[in-house]
Amino acid sequence: MISQFFVLSQRGDNIVFRDYRGEVPKGSAEIFFRKVKFWKEDGEEEAPPVFVGILFANVDGVNYFHVKVVGLLFVATTRVNVSPSLVLELLQRIARVIKDYLGVLNEDSLRKNFVLVYELLDEVIDFGYVQTTSTELLKSYVFNEPLVVDAARLQPLSPAAIFMQGTKRMPGTAVTKSVVANEPGGRKREEIFVDIIEKISVTFSSSGYILTSEIDGTIQMKSYLSGNPEIRLALNEDLSIGRGDYRSSFGSGSVILDDCNFHESVRLDNFDLDRTLTLVPPDGEFPVMNYRMTQEFKPPFRINTLIEEAGALKAEVILKVSAEFPSSITANTIIVQMPLPKYTTSCDPPFTISTSLRIVGGSEHTLRAKLTFSQELHGNITKEAGPVSMTFTIPMYNASRLQVKYLQIAKKSSTYNPYRWVRYVTQANSYVARI
Repeated sequence: MISQFFVLSQRGDNIVFRDYRGEVPKGSAEIFFRKVKFWKEDGEEEAPPVFVGILFANVDGVNYFHVKVVGLLFVATTRVNVSPSLVLELLQRIARVIKDYLGVLNEDSLRKNFVLVYELLDEVIDFGYVQTTSTELLKSYVFNEPLVVDAARLQPLSPAAIFMQGTKRMPGTAVTKSVVANEPGGRKREEIFVDIIEKISVTFSSSGYILTSEIDGTIQMKSYLSGNPEIRLALNEDLSIGRGDYRSSFGSGSVILDDCNFHESVRLDNFDLDRTLTLVPPDGEFPVMNYRMTQEFKPPFRINTLIEEAGALKAEVILKVSAEFPSSITANTIIVQMPLPKYTTSCDPPFTISTSLRIVGGSEHTLRAKLTFSQELHGNITKEAGPVSMTFTIPMYNASRLQVKYLQIAKKSSTYNPYRWVRYVTQANSYVARI
């Protein structure tokens, strides 16, 4: 059980606060934010998701749990010994339920819909105990209508926020609708959104060889279909689960996942036969399938770094980034970082590159930077610089080659033809190149 639940903005403003048991002091939100903002224990920059509060040099006995969702801090407190993973999962599910109802999860939407949010919290948690986190079940108990946030006030769309249906494109704001609100005129647009999101981790050696590589992926679904019709979702026929799967002998082109798990609504009657998932999607957003892959795959970017000494107090860094994906695809939100020796006094240009430039597949980009030091170099400079790290987002690309072959929806009538939108997104989780 939990004692309190609250949501804080990045400034520490208390947007939502619910005290279920009266066991924790009312000032816990301020204590928590001060602790997180000035966290310096063990040399860490960010506070861990779970910690015990300390007040006036004494442990106050309050356990703090928090997750960060779209810049907001979702926090729970308790004095009892409770499973951390359970509370963290609860906070993620509360955030997902609120997003399902409001359509857009941000500070503005929470403040505009505070009555609805508190009604949801009272149904989800009772006296600190979880009752349900199912959007579908909550529709029977929550009757307030959400106030829609003006779409014009949202941030501009990036290419990663584009859904595809054949040659058609739809902006990602189409999926920021509430699952309970109707379209203007009382009609409900029949459509379903499927995301294949992959976060990749790659470590390159100083000579450019891949030391470790891993993909953590998920197939997310958000349904706006009335009546919850049955859906059949087909994946690659040569998909293999585990190295011992007989399908893994199909050849180098097959997709081999180390392991995976499925949502409770998914039926696997035909999965072993034709890699088809059958499900009746619940209301709201949910993960159809989570998977992990450590099979060798072609990394989307290659990073090569060279440091040349140019005198006793100077050096030059040459960094090359090569995009190794098709030219029809463009990567964005790219950041390249490289730590420099502590005695570096100047760098021209500054070596934190946050570029809004779009890197097109098949292209190469080179950066040259001149370094100046305050003391004479001793030993190998490469031991004190680096590694190079990179973050990026690549829409309509997935490194694992896992694909949704088709999305079949049970027809209610001959004229029933809902919209189907599929999006692929690859993001960097830990993309590091040693020098």
